[in-house]
Amino acid sequence: MSRTYILLTIVAILGAAVLVFLPEKKNQKELDPEKLLMEINNSSRYLSTDLVAHRLIEKDPSILLVDVRPAAQYGEYALPGAINIPLEQVLLIDNEGYLNRNDLEIVLYSNGDLWADQAWILCARRGYKNLYVLKGGLNHWFESIMQPKSPSPGSPSQDFDMYSFRLAASQYFGGGANIETNTENSTENVIIKRREKKSVTAGGC
Repeated sequence: MSRTYILLTIVAILGAAVLVFLPEKKNQKELDPEKLLMEINNSSRYLSTDLVAHRLIEKDPSILLVDVRPAAQYGEYALPGAINIPLEQVLLIDNEGYLNRNDLEIVLYSNGDLWADQAWILCARRGYKNLYVLKGGLNHWFESIMQPKSPSPGSPSQDFDMYSFRLAASQYFGGGANIETNTENSTENVIIKRREKKSVTAGGC
């Protein structure tokens, strides 16, 4: 059994556990379990930090970032334009207008992948479309975008091109953040404190 399959199984089980504590919406058509499993195994739902950074820099109006961490963590740091819908609130009727969109691509993120994956499963189960997960979450965002590491000598030219982009992106997003370790749970290392907090409007990007 591959490590990827094991991780997906764990995420699915945890997602199912979350459902026990979330309110059910009556008469909601849900995705067929077999189709949902196929969707879970489709890695195309993940967007790289580089792609998301590029789209934010380009001010792409077709993307909406949704931070599924607790409000306190969101208040300490959030990606530009992100709104906060904590994991335990993703199925509330008031949030359907943000998460069930045909005109936007919804990118869910947390500190790592776990909470965002759970949110994705819950939303996909409801039949919501255009859902994505920021691969590696904020942990990888800081490693790759905010504090990129220079390629070793002799690396392929594309590695240096990527590094140049990440350096520019780091400056754009105010790189050089001080990173702290916290926990989302035992599998996710949390970062984040920024030298200067940018205010985030709760209404959208």
